[in-house]
Amino acid sequence: MRQVNFLLIFSFGLAMVMFTLENTAATTVHFLPGLKATMPLAALLLLVGGVGATAAWVFAVWSGVVKKVEAIQNQNELEAQQVRIQELENDLQRYRATVDAQLGLLPAAGQTGSPPVG
Repeated sequence: MRQVNFLLIFSFGLAMVMFTLENTAATTVHFLPGLKATMPLAALLLLVGGVGATAAWVFAVWSGVVKKVEAIQNQNELEAQQVRIQELENDLQRYRATVDAQLGLLPAAGQTGSPPVG
């Protein structure tokens, strides 16, 4: 894999050198009204490419920060849900114990004081 990476980087670098040598004509760039610069076409394209790469890097870093913040928020929500689930399980156990105790106090179905009607 290292050889493939080296080959790709070398090929890209060689292509950039060839492009620079072939595109030396001066080009005038108008940034704003009254603001212009003249530079070789290759330098202009490399500069624009660098600005684009920097913008892509900034976007990638920003996306990573947003994902990290969302992960922290999701973790906090998950912890809160786990606490709530534990509280509900405790309540359920307490209610079951209460119902079992109340069922023990009820008279048996066949032991009523009055004779069956029928």
